[in-house]
Amino acid sequence: MATRGRKPFANSRSGFQKPIEEKGVHPTILKQARRSGQLNLSGRNLSTVPDAVWRLNIDVPEEAREVSLDNTEDRWWEQTDLTKLILASNLLTEISPDISNFPALTVLDIHDNRLESLPQSLRELDNLVKLDVSRNKLKELPESVTYLRNLKSLHVEYNEVTSISERIGNLDKLEDLDLSNNQLSDLPPQIGHLSHVIKFNVSNNKLSSLPPELGCMNALKCLDATHNQLTHLPGDLGNLLHLEELYLRHNKLSGIPLLRNCKNLKELHLGNNQISSITAEHLQYLETVSVLDIRDNKISELPEEITCLSGLQRLDLTNNNLTGLPFVLGTIQPLKSVVLDGNPMKSIRRDIIQRGTVELKKYLCSRIEVPQPVVATNKGIQNGGDTGIVGGTGEGLKAHEIQQSKTLDYSNKKATSVPNDVWEVAMKSGVTSVNLSKNQFTDLPTNLILLESTLKEFYFGFNKLTTLNPDIGLFLKLTTLDLRNNTLSDLPKDMESLQDLREIVLSCNRFTTLPSPLYEMKKLEIIFADNNKITTIDAAGIKGLPMLATLDLQNNNIEQVPPELGNCTQIKSLLLSGNAFRNPRPAVLAKGTLALLEYLRSRIVS
Repeated sequence: MATRGRKPFANSRSGFQKPIEEKGVHPTILKQARRSGQLNLSGRNLSTVPDAVWRLNIDVPEEAREVSLDNTEDRWWEQTDLTKLILASNLLTEISPDISNFPALTVLDIHDNRLESLPQSLRELDNLVKLDVSRNKLKELPESVTYLRNLKSLHVEYNEVTSISERIGNLDKLEDLDLSNNQLSDLPPQIGHLSHVIKFNVSNNKLSSLPPELGCMNALKCLDATHNQLTHLPGDLGNLLHLEELYLRHNKLSGIPLLRNCKNLKELHLGNNQISSITAEHLQYLETVSVLDIRDNKISELPEEITCLSGLQRLDLTNNNLTGLPFVLGTIQPLKSVVLDGNPMKSIRRDIIQRGTVELKKYLCSRIEVPQPVVATNKGIQNGGDTGIVGGTGEGLKAHEIQQSKTLDYSNKKATSVPNDVWEVAMKSGVTSVNLSKNQFTDLPTNLILLESTLKEFYFGFNKLTTLNPDIGLFLKLTTLDLRNNTLSDLPKDMESLQDLREIVLSCNRFTTLPSPLYEMKKLEIIFADNNKITTIDAAGIKGLPMLATLDLQNNNIEQVPPELGNCTQIKSLLLSGNAFRNPRPAVLAKGTLALLEYLRSRIVS
């Protein structure tokens, strides 16, 4: 069979002749594309797209020549229309008008090229669902794009776009719109017609305001307007019922927006603005927020109405003008992280802040005045009351106090055991906190196991422990464990089961390294291991503790601080003074945790 202008493929029986590769696109790739309906030509340094690509579904394919009808592998007549075309990461300066030869196309990815325009024929791709033209040199959003009525995802980030056509409102099926990292100074009101957009990113532009019509984007869940020049926000923003994440960092806002109807908001990021106050009115609409970032502002006071945020988990107040905190902040149960670096705190001691969120919350709660409970007795109603003394006379304990507080405090008694009647009351009361510090214990008291199902806090410092009984691993609800001022040098492997542990105090013992069981406790927020004999730091192990906020390794024998410790960015308070290492220098340590971590990262050899 003869052909004009091309070399025919030889039949496999007479020997295979290798196809000629045209401009970086091998015929085999085109053959596979006809079968699959997908063509990926990314990262090939193409300055133009070969004509053979644009005519993929038009020309008679090479494999149609001298092929036996019995060969089911080359059923070229059953070729599939192209639905996915990827031309990303090349050197393209234009796209051929012949793009219209692919009417079935649903995905077109041409990001990371050198395109300054798109062909008008693009408008003919009626089935296009996803278009990525990011990282090019577009000066405007091409009008042809606004005719793609079935488009659901449009990415135009990292171009040089200065304006958006009013016709953007025609893309009424759009769900994901990214216009970030351009030169936009405003948005058209028609943006409000995009009622199906779920994620909208306009960060890193030159926007000084947002159109009120933005409040009509009813499906919006994530809005990112970070790094703009916004001085105020439209009140209509509060109409976004489904909004879950709002990013407004690095703007010029002087106040928090009133988000009256944003009943599903979970994250509010307002850092690096010029906000000077937060009012009760603002906070009452933020009850669903779990992350509130207001760092690097000018806030001097936090109102008590902060408790309106009953689901708050993370509060970042870094670099504001706060001198104190409302005591009621400590009552927000889900709160796991409060970051206060860079505030002129006067009413809260620095050492309390450095101990982390758990200790800070305890301190704040301890400052709240609680009225004495009214107890009924056979003599009538009176404050207090007495339901008997347990633990012997003299230094015995009041049973009703154990019952009321669910706390057993048997500290500072020089004891080696606790009377049985005390344990009986503790068990019946469902005690959650036990303090046996400043005694003479050499092992866990046997009857402590009676509180296996309820014990959350255990204070066992200032005793005579040389080893810790493996039974400690049975107390699965433990969140706080204080073992300071003993002579421990290791912890039992059984402690790995303490998956709810958030704070451990190992100060003033004989540890030479942080015990390995700690690295399995993924909820740990605070580790105090100062005044031991620790010589090395396991940066990888510490990196594996995602919740760790405070790490105190002061006054040990550490000779070298691994630079990789700088990657442990979850740590908000890292204390290393009083060790043998020369680097980082004391001047670096004095700059605080953020500066220290950054210094360590700068010393990582890539």
